[in-house]
Amino acid sequence: MKENPLKPWLLAFRFKTLPAALAPVFLGTGLAYGDGVHHWPSACIALFGALTIQIGTNLANDYFDHKKGADTSERVGPVRVMQAGLVSPTAMKCAIGLMFGLAALAAVWLYLRAGWPIAVIGITAILSGILYTAGPFPLGYIGLGELFVFIFFGPVAVAGTYYVQSLEMNGAIILSGIAPGLLSTAILAVNNLRDIETDRRSGKMTLAARFGAEFARLEYLVLVLGAGVMPSVIFWITRDHILVLSSVFVLLAAVPTIATVFFRSGPALNKALAQTGVVLLGYCAVFAVGWLQ
Repeated sequence: MKENPLKPWLLAFRFKTLPAALAPVFLGTGLAYGDGVHHWPSACIALFGALTIQIGTNLANDYFDHKKGADTSERVGPVRVMQAGLVSPTAMKCAIGLMFGLAALAAVWLYLRAGWPIAVIGITAILSGILYTAGPFPLGYIGLGELFVFIFFGPVAVAGTYYVQSLEMNGAIILSGIAPGLLSTAILAVNNLRDIETDRRSGKMTLAARFGAEFARLEYLVLVLGAGVMPSVIFWITRDHILVLSSVFVLLAAVPTIATVFFRSGPALNKALAQTGVVLLGYCAVFAVGWLQ
């Protein structure tokens, strides 16, 4: 039977990481809808831009991690297509250029809608996606991966999505992006915990590689607990939208995942990564519905 030529690309897109791109855009759109300032075309373009940046970043990671020797046959995570020889370097570079090119087109549309703040966000997000694993000082190799993920998949994504629809901003919206940022960072923390040994051998000094597995496990716990605190903080500040507090209960679904992170290792962490993505989506969905009331 002839193998599906799309299969390597589906692997390279890393679908388990895409909730980090989807969830904050869904949340920002829900907040805009609840405030009566939504704009569906802008929401759709923002979603498209977020997905293309995330996929472009994943493809760039696959290419540059292989080039730098971080992805080897010893890794315990899912197949990386460059390391496995499933995609040629030329094809991968073309795909990276295509994804970031599409992201740039989305950024241009949103700039025409919302002005220079969105242009700055778009350009910075695209450059950061490339420089996460590329360049002389790649963010993921010097321990800045968590900071990048928190900023761009948290407050920036939520507030940016809200702004391109409403053309206005307030502190509660920015604060609402903190929890998605923390949970997206938790996805990265699991990834780095799983890859800690191969990362160390290749010189990819993530926070987990620098400070050890116990640090990474505590990091994951703190990130999830921090996300659980944020709804109460936002309600205390706004004195409105009391039902956003119900989003805390979604985080109970993370309890088994926390146990996996603390007591399992290797391939078991692949499931923990995917489950964290599901928790992120669920949290944002419930928070957004709560904001409507």
